[in-house]
Amino acid sequence: MDRGDTVADMPAETASETVSVTGWGRTAPTSARVIRPRTYPEAVAAVRDCGARGGIPRGLGRAYGDAAQNAGGTVIDVTGLDRIHVVDADAGVVLCDAGVSLHRLMEVLLPLGWFVPVTPGTRYVTVGGAIAADIHGKNHHVSGSFARHVTAFELLTADGTVRTVRQGSPLFDATAGGMGLTGIVLTATVRLQPVETSLMSVDTERAADLDDLMARLTAGDHRYRYSVAWIDLLARGAATGRAVLTRGDHAPLDALPARARRSPLSFRPSRLPAPPAFLPDGLLTRTGVGLFNELWYRRAPRARTGELQRLSAFFHPLDGVPHWNRVYGRGGFVQYQFVVGHGQEDALRRIVQRVSARRCPSFLAVLKRFGEADPGWLSFPRPGWTLALDIPAGLPGLGGFLDELDEEVAAAGGRVYLAKDSRLRPDLLAAMYPRLDDFRALRAELDPRGVFVSDLARRLNFQEPA
Repeated sequence: MDRGDTVADMPAETASETVSVTGWGRTAPTSARVIRPRTYPEAVAAVRDCGARGGIPRGLGRAYGDAAQNAGGTVIDVTGLDRIHVVDADAGVVLCDAGVSLHRLMEVLLPLGWFVPVTPGTRYVTVGGAIAADIHGKNHHVSGSFARHVTAFELLTADGTVRTVRQGSPLFDATAGGMGLTGIVLTATVRLQPVETSLMSVDTERAADLDDLMARLTAGDHRYRYSVAWIDLLARGAATGRAVLTRGDHAPLDALPARARRSPLSFRPSRLPAPPAFLPDGLLTRTGVGLFNELWYRRAPRARTGELQRLSAFFHPLDGVPHWNRVYGRGGFVQYQFVVGHGQEDALRRIVQRVSARRCPSFLAVLKRFGEADPGWLSFPRPGWTLALDIPAGLPGLGGFLDELDEEVAAAGGRVYLAKDSRLRPDLLAAMYPRLDDFRALRAELDPRGVFVSDLARRLNFQEPA
C-alpha cells in the first residue's frame, strides 16, 4: 500500500489483508491485519478475533502519528459503519454511525440549516475519530471540543458488550480523547450548530510580531465564534512571530448578495489536482519556505472586514488538495502541537523564539486560544495558547530538539496533542495529563486482557498503574 494512502482507500476485497499502515504524517509505517466490519455483529466478531497483539479502531487515517496503528496486530477500520440514522431538524440533533465523516454530515445537514458543532482543519474525519481524539477547532474559545456536543454514544468494549455511554459518566470522560483505547464507538448522538448560510463572514488583519498577535487575540476573540492565526516561524528579530489573523462567523442571510440568496445553503467544496505520489526530498527548504512565508504575509491585507468565504476555504483549505501530505517527500513530516496555560506566555515566547532560531522550515503553523477545559481525562485542550506546526521529519537533530520543547511545555504545565504525536517520551506523559492514572485504572478494569492497543499505547506505556 502506498504510504500516502489510508486504510480507508483500500477496496473491500483487500480489507482483511496484512498491509502497511501509517498516520497522516507518514513517519512510522507498521504492518497490521485490517478488518473492515460493515455491521455491528461484524464489529463484535472483529474484536473477538483481534489475536494476541490486540486491535485498535481506525477511521479515515487523519491522526498524524501512530495512534491508529498496531504493529503485528489488528486494525479495525470503522468506515464501513457509515449510516446516518436520524436527523432531528427541529432540535438540531443527529444520530449516526461512528464511521460517518464530517464531510458527509455537512452534505446532509447544511441544506437543513445545520452545521457540525466543531471541525478541525480537515472534514475527512469520522465521528468516532472526532470523539476518540476529542477534536477541537477554531471555535474552542466559544464551543469547546467535539465531545462537549455529544450527548451519548454506543461503545463496543473488549468483552463484546455494547454499552450506552452518556455524557458525564467516567467511561464517557475516558473515551473522549482516549484514542480508541476504551473500545469502538459504534454510534453517537451529536448536537448541531444552526446556520442561515453556507458562507462565512471573515475579518483578516496582520500582526507585526508575537506580542502584537497575542494582544489582538486577547482583546478581540470574544467578538468571534472562530479565530485562528497563521504565524511565520521563520521570521526573526523584531518580526519574530508575525502573523495573519483570521476570524469570523457564519454569515447571516441578509449579508449575502442577491444571487447567492437563491441557494444560501449550498455546499460545493473545490478540489485541486493531487500532487505526485512522491515529491523530491528536500523540496521544502528553509529558503523556499521562507519565500512562501514572506509572500503569504505580504499578500494578506493589513485589515479587511466582512469578506464572504466558502466554508471549505475558511475551515478546510488543504482538503482541496488530495494527499497534500505528500509535499513533504518520502520521509514524511511531524506535526507538533502543544498548549500552555494563560500566565505562561513567556514559555510560548521562548518556544517560538527557539523554533525561529532553529530555522525549522514550517509553512503550516497556527496559533489559537483555547477556552474552558473539557472533561475528557486525556482531552488535549485547556485554557491558554496552542501552537501547531509541521516540520519535515528528516530535519537534522529534530528529535532532540522536540524533546527539549516537550520538557519546556511540561515545565510550564502544558501538554502535547496525542492525536498528532509520534515521538513523545513516556516519562513526560503523566506530567502532561494528570488524569492518566485514572484512565489506566479504568482501562485495566474494562479491558484486563489488553484487547485494545496501539503503537502509541505501547510507546507511551498505557498500562495499569503500578
